[in-house]
Amino acid sequence: MHDKILILDFGSQVTQLIARRVREAHVYCEIHPNDVSDDFIRSFGAKGIILSGSHASTYEDAELRAPQAVWDSKVPVLGICYGMFTMTVQQGGEVEPAHEREFGYAEVRAHGHTRLLDGIEDFITPEGHGMLKVWMSHGDKVTKLPPGFSLMASTGNCPIAGIADESRGYYGVQFHPEVTHTVQGKALLERFVLNIAGAKADWIMTDHVEEAVKRIREQVGDEEVILGLSGGVDSSVAAALIHRAIGDQLTCVFVDHGLLRLDEGKMVMEMFAGRLHAKVVHVDASAQFLGHLAGVTDPEQKRKIIGREFVEVFKAEAAKLKAGDGGHKGAQWLAQGTIYPDVVESGGAKTKKATTIKSHHNVGGLPEQLGLKLLEPLRDLFKDEVRELGVALGLPPEMVYRHPFPGPGLGVRILGEVKKEYADLLRRADAIFIEELRNWTDSATGKNWYELTSQAFTVFLPVKSVGVMGDGRTYDYVVALRAVQTSDFMTADWAELPYGLLKKVSGRIINEVRGINRVTYDVSSKPPATIEWE
Repeated sequence: MHDKILILDFGSQVTQLIARRVREAHVYCEIHPNDVSDDFIRSFGAKGIILSGSHASTYEDAELRAPQAVWDSKVPVLGICYGMFTMTVQQGGEVEPAHEREFGYAEVRAHGHTRLLDGIEDFITPEGHGMLKVWMSHGDKVTKLPPGFSLMASTGNCPIAGIADESRGYYGVQFHPEVTHTVQGKALLERFVLNIAGAKADWIMTDHVEEAVKRIREQVGDEEVILGLSGGVDSSVAAALIHRAIGDQLTCVFVDHGLLRLDEGKMVMEMFAGRLHAKVVHVDASAQFLGHLAGVTDPEQKRKIIGREFVEVFKAEAAKLKAGDGGHKGAQWLAQGTIYPDVVESGGAKTKKATTIKSHHNVGGLPEQLGLKLLEPLRDLFKDEVRELGVALGLPPEMVYRHPFPGPGLGVRILGEVKKEYADLLRRADAIFIEELRNWTDSATGKNWYELTSQAFTVFLPVKSVGVMGDGRTYDYVVALRAVQTSDFMTADWAELPYGLLKKVSGRIINEVRGINRVTYDVSSKPPATIEWE
């Protein structure tokens, strides 16, 4: 059994980042809503409990409290932002609206040499005070410490920015250690989880393979499973893991919607049917998808059409597999590559307080339509854990560490109407861009530029521009290159690619892809722009 940290979610949009930081310390954790029962908390067996932030105020929502069992459990507790406020109020202190709200960068002075912050600092003032560079997001303030608590941190605007009751292992911080903007945030969370809570760092993906395989075998027994294989990281790792567990009881359905990257279909079939010897049904539905997309220019409508047609094609194939043939009893399970952020972003099961950001095609819906039981072996894993698991399963790193690719594929990287001609041009241009990013090494880091960027791709613009090729005039299409660097995809900076690399990519695309005569580079950050263009 793994040691566990319990994260109680009060509705913050960044609660999942707390969990990511804890998992990065190789400690298992789970997010649950703040209003779980006392019995649940007692039975969970946490080594430590973390209370998340919230959009709410402590004096506006008296229901938004930590269950009494948190304080009765005799384990260390860390309150973050709202978590500190509810800790304060529930332990007998006071919280009021602040005259000056704090959102963004702040410098926090540490006080009292507490176990949580001792030796953790970004710089020291001339007076000898240890200082932290942090990220604030709050409109309330603690005005009276609870009995037994002492001051742990302060800012110019916020006299009480951190509190501690060392005897019970209770700590509260006004700032957000889970976001990358808080420079020492990772060290702070590791200090709490590993040293104060005393959790063992034994959550390691190479060891997790056998645990997951055992769980899948227990769940499925001798029944059959079908899985929609997209070629993306999540479905590929799910397929490899389930195949490791149950072999030929798994059938993968690979739907080619005509909007995949260059040679992607071939690569998927070689990997899964060729190397892993998995059963894969390859469905070429490109004519069906492109037919329904004809004349459609609105991005959301395109997404809906692609999602709808995928479901239709998959349902038709699943019906054949579900029916079985002869002595074959047919599929009883639908496997999906759902991962933890999908669940959180969809306002999913484990955190009903979270606000829905966007819907995901692989969360809910399809199992009910197909009348199948649901198998989601990656549901509790973050993306970086899924990648580690993929490598442990023997998938090639170039597949596992590929940049994110949207579910609608090139359909949302072709602006406006999607046509086969546009998709073919874009596929080739994008392949050149990715190839050169892999070929071009940065001398300072020794890494290639594909590794140094978080997401890179080419966008097809449905406009033509005048060009000159040899002695002739051309009137051809334009593409934009997009490359960003980010740690969490919530914010992103455009990558400052070397001019020589951009020159090489541009020259190759214009010379090798007949029909494109102009290449641009997108220098917009997120926000205000998004990473994808549609």
